[in-house]
Amino acid sequence: MTRDPRPSIARLDNLSLRDQLRVDRLPLRALQMMVGLTGFGFSLALLLESGLGGAPWDVLHTALADRLGLTVGTLSISVSFVVLLLFLPLRERIGIGTIANAIWVGVSIDLGMLVLPEARGVPLAVAMMLLGVILNGISGAVYIGAQLGAGPRDGLMTGLGRVLTRPVGPIRIVLEVIVLITGTLLGGALGVATVVYALGLGPIIQLTLPYVTNPVRTVNGREIAAPRAPQSKPAPGPAQLR
Repeated sequence: MTRDPRPSIARLDNLSLRDQLRVDRLPLRALQMMVGLTGFGFSLALLLESGLGGAPWDVLHTALADRLGLTVGTLSISVSFVVLLLFLPLRERIGIGTIANAIWVGVSIDLGMLVLPEARGVPLAVAMMLLGVILNGISGAVYIGAQLGAGPRDGLMTGLGRVLTRPVGPIRIVLEVIVLITGTLLGGALGVATVVYALGLGPIIQLTLPYVTNPVRTVNGREIAAPRAPQSKPAPGPAQLR
């Protein structure tokens, strides 16, 4: 029998903040989370510096940054904390990764835009766009795989899905469309990169996630029950990005 070289998809656990602080290999998870968040922020800066557009939420961030005279990263952080206020009525969990995501992605965007050059010429712009999308998907999977909590925007998605008793997929689409339309009307960085990002991110995360998921084995020293073997290979859960 030939062994399938592909790793199985480890379970993604939705841990409370208390359990996150007592989970096995916490220092390694924290390092993995920060590596993923740093790459995520730099990838968003790559998209913006390509001049071909930004990720849907960054269309809004760039529009607000231009109007207020602030950096894109500062607006990313500000919007993240506004979104976090909505966690209270939705009774959504706030985890280690939720706060780290809210702050460090914005910091990484600004650092990336500080050190990365603006694209000069179409070939370089296209290369930066494609690299940004690929790096974003890989970094997002690395961050998710640390299993230390969802980002603010994904927490909003899952919270609304629970309160409205609706699938998270359509809710995420509606949120993204509202944000994108608002950012576009305000003059944000809409472009071909926005479309490529929207289409390419999910598949890249799905392909990468099995290789970077850090499975939860113990919480507070106690082993957790192993998941039953599924009848068919499931797709990863909602992306815990921003």
